[in-house]
Amino acid sequence: MPARSTRIAQPEVDGVSSNSRDRGAPVSYFYAVIRVVPRVERGECFNAGVVLFSRPKRFLRVRVQLDEKKLQMLDAECNAMMVQEYLNATVAVAAGEADAGPMARLDLSERFHWIAAPSNTIIQPSPVHTGLTTDPGATLDRLFARLVLDA
Repeated sequence: MPARSTRIAQPEVDGVSSNSRDRGAPVSYFYAVIRVVPRVERGECFNAGVVLFSRPKRFLRVRVQLDEKKLQMLDAECNAMMVQEYLNATVAVAAGEADAGPMARLDLSERFHWIAAPSNTIIQPSPVHTGLTTDPGATLDRLFARLVLDA
C-alpha cells in the first residue's frame, strides 16, 4: 500500500489562505469599534466606525458613517451635525491632517492609542481587538461592513 501524503491545513487569515505568496506574510493589526453614545448616563450606543492600526504595515485609518436614524432613536435632541464633526475629527487625527490639532502630529501608534483610549464622551471606542492580515485596507473594509453597516 502506498504511503499517504499528509497535508497540513494552513490557517486562514481574514479569509485569505496563508499559502497565498503573492500578498506577503500576514502581519498583526489592532482595531477598535467607534461607538456613538448620545446619553452617557444611559449607556445606549451604536457602532459608527472602525479604527485599524498595523505597525508592520505602517497603516492607521478610520472609517466612519453616522446613522442619523439610530442617533435620533436614542436621543431625539442630540445634534447629528456635532456628532458627525466629532467622527470627522477622529478620521482627521488618524490621517495626521495638519489642521487636526496636536494629536494628529503624534506617531501612528500614539494616534491609534489616543483614538482607542476609553473616554466618557459621546464618541467611545470598544476594547481593542487583534488579528492577522495581509491587507489592512481590505480588513478595515471587511470589519466596517460587518460591524457598522450590517449592525
